[in-house]
This record gives sequence, C-alpha cells and structure tokens, in this order.
Amino acid sequence: MKTATLLLVASSLAIGGGGGYLLGAGRIDLHGVVRLVFIATEAETSPAQAAGTGPVVYYRHPDGEPKWSPSPAETSDGRDFLAVRASEDVSFADAPPADETASQRTGDQETAGVEKTGGGRTILYYRNPMGLPDVSKVPKKDSMGMDYIPVYEGESDGGSDVRVALGKLQRTGVKTAPATVEVLRQTVRAPGVVAFDDRRIRAVSMRADAFVEDVADVTSGSRVRKGDPLFRFYSKELATAASEFANVVSSGGDTAGSALRLRNLGASESLIEAIRRDRKVPTKMTFDAPTDGVVVERNAVPGAMAEPGDVLFRIADTSDVWVVADVPESQLRDIAVGAAATVEVAAHPGGHVTGTVELVYPEIRDQTRTAKVRIRVPNPDGLLLANMFGDVRIERGPSDPVLSVPNDAVVDTGTRRIVFVDKGEGRFEPRDVTLGARGPSRVQVKTGISEGDRVVVSANFLLDAESNLNSALNSLSAGDVQP
Repeated sequence: MKTATLLLVASSLAIGGGGGYLLGAGRIDLHGVVRLVFIATEAETSPAQAAGTGPVVYYRHPDGEPKWSPSPAETSDGRDFLAVRASEDVSFADAPPADETASQRTGDQETAGVEKTGGGRTILYYRNPMGLPDVSKVPKKDSMGMDYIPVYEGESDGGSDVRVALGKLQRTGVKTAPATVEVLRQTVRAPGVVAFDDRRIRAVSMRADAFVEDVADVTSGSRVRKGDPLFRFYSKELATAASEFANVVSSGGDTAGSALRLRNLGASESLIEAIRRDRKVPTKMTFDAPTDGVVVERNAVPGAMAEPGDVLFRIADTSDVWVVADVPESQLRDIAVGAAATVEVAAHPGGHVTGTVELVYPEIRDQTRTAKVRIRVPNPDGLLLANMFGDVRIERGPSDPVLSVPNDAVVDTGTRRIVFVDKGEGRFEPRDVTLGARGPSRVQVKTGISEGDRVVVSANFLLDAESNLNSALNSLSAGDVQP
C-alpha cells in the first residue's frame, strides 16, 4: 500500500502542472523521490533477513558500495552505515562440530581472542593481504575484495617464517635439496707461460786465463748431453797444474792434492782421468758440457781470450720446466703449494701434462690485479718449449669434507646470506649462514644449518620476499598490529 501511494505521488508531481512547476523551480528533487520509491519497493519485495549475531565487526555502506568503516559512520546524504556482525562476515575456518552452537563459538572467540581450525592449530588473527598494518580478530575482506590471511600460533614468533599451502608448492616451483658433507673442489683457469727452471741453468766459464782454440758445432738452441765437448782451450795456469799432477802419478805419490787443484781450476773429470792414464799433459784441453740441456747462450769464439768468470756457454736443463700462470687475486684463496695443476699448450691440442703448484709469488701486479703462480711440470721429452702459451687449470679448495649446499640455495642480499630450511607442512624458515669455499655447483656452509637439513634451491627469491613482508609486519608495535 505504501509503495502504491509513493508511486502515485511521484507520478502526480511529474505530470501535474503544479508538480512540473515545482520541478522546474528546483524545489523537488526527482532523483530523491525515485530513490525513496526504489528503497521502499526493495524493502517491501525482499524477504526478511535474520538479524546477525555476535559482536559488530565493521560497518558497511547501506547501498552496497565498496565502502567500509571500523566505527559508526554516515553517508554523504546523512544515512547511517549498516553494522555487520560476526555471523554475517565471511569465515574461513573449518565448520565446527554439529553440537557446537553459534553462540558458544562467538563466546569462545570473544573471551579467548583466538580461533581453532579443524587441524587443531590456533589462529591468532588475520592480517592484511597487501601487507598494510591492519589486522582483524575475525575473517574479513579488504577494499578490493581480497581475503585477509590467517596468522597461526607460532608463526608470529620471529616474524619471518614463510608458509606456503601444500597445493601451491608445485605451482610455485619450490624445490629442496639436502645439506651434505663432501669434498669441494673448484678449478681455477688461467693463462700461463712456459719458462726455464732457474735452478737448472748452468753457466760455463773459465777459472783461469785461457785462449779458446776452437768451438764445437754447438749454437743457441742446440741440445747437448753431459760430457759432450764444447770447446778446446789453452791455459798456462791449468797446464802447470796438470804437469804437477802427471809427475805425481808417474812417481806413484799421493795425487789427491794435485787432482783437487785441477778441479778447482775447472778441469773436468774426463781430463783428469786422461792425464792419469797417459801420464802427460795434452797440448789442448777440452771443456765438456756439465749437464744435459739446451744451449740458451753461446759466447765462445775461436781465438778469443777468456778471462776468469767470463760466461762462454749457458745451458738449461729442460727435464723439468716451469709454467707461470697469472691468477686473479679474487681466486687466490685456497690455492696452496702442492695443489694439482693441469697444463695444455696450443702447440699440442688435446694433450696435457700434470704438475704441482710450487710457489705463489708474494706480489700482486697493479695493472692486471693478478698474482703469479709457479707450477713445476715434468718435461722428459722436451715438448714444452720456453715462452709457450698454455691453458692452466688449478684445483683449489679444502681437501677435507665440509658441509655444503647447492649454490642456488643461497640468497645473497648484499649484507646477508640466507637459506630457507624446509620445516615440513609448507613451512620454510630463513636462516643466516656463513659461507666458505665454493665449488662448481656447491658452496661450503660454516654456520647456520646442519647436515641433513633440506634447503630450498628453486623459487627461494619468492620466499625471501614473503619473509621480508612478515618481518616488516612484525616489526610494528604489538599495540598497532595485533588485535
């Protein structure tokens, strides 16, 4: 009846002359009349709704617009917001047992301030899904219609644990791997150059004035063997000592002193034995090669005079050579004397020789920020020549087994190194770790986790973002955050 009356009034005002005048003068709001008619019609035609029970959760706009208020409020036209009680709001908790009444649930929540799920876990409160400092004792939605996220007992402690629903683990691509104890080895690659071993280079020189008579057909780069003749010479001082030695041999006296004098003057053992055998001094004496090797320098010239100390030949023994590698200073850690190394030279592709680190030079070059690492390599066949370039691989790292995790498990924030430990049931705990040596695929962990802990190796950056959000929420004061 009321609806009919209002419709009649509205129609009369709209089409009547007086109504038309009033509308034209702006004294009657037609939109207000139509809204009044619509509200009255909706109230009459809609079925009666049961009144809500429980405490008032929030207040909503009377026209259903997406506007809410935690306290009583009014619309722009002076109408009151409608109260929404606990029984009218959305609930995410599992259905209670049949014998538990709504009044009992409401009373329990009001007195305890917590909610029990079907699994027995206690919901402390619900937090804003966008990370805003807004929480609720009961389930609710934000202004965009997103559900508030429940915070369970034990998850608020520490504020950084991350929980992922079991059904979402596969969709997010979270994978885990165990922390194991094993030997970590890393290969350092660096360019190297072959060089002679300084300790295997011999200089050939006279210890008395001498004249070089002739020189053997030996040039720089020639290979010689120990005992091969290098040149013939005449030395007055050496000839005198050889005559004394020959006279002692002929008389059957003790030759130890005279033989020692010959050795001190540079006579070879073959020359001494020849004098002992023939009991006469040769007109020309021969200087023999003191070692096997390669002639790297020849200064002997036929007819020239050689004074004591003049280097006539320089011979390098190449049975062992050095490979000097330039290693960046960032990779010098754990490279120790005795470490195994492999060298491959461009002249022999596909082949390689093995050696050991003999010395790490105590100097960093300013221009390249590298240090020289010397590797001793056997060269019995003489295939490695001086100044050859080579590709050096040096094994470094601790030789004892250490606790390690995959490299992908570590989240490096710049100031912290974090791994996420799987605690089961979709819960992940971030832990600060101290790292050690790195291998090709694993890194040593000194502190933070134990052997057997399963760590996240995939999608851990998503967990890190969620963990940071939890920490930010829990860093707020308890009075501002928790209900």
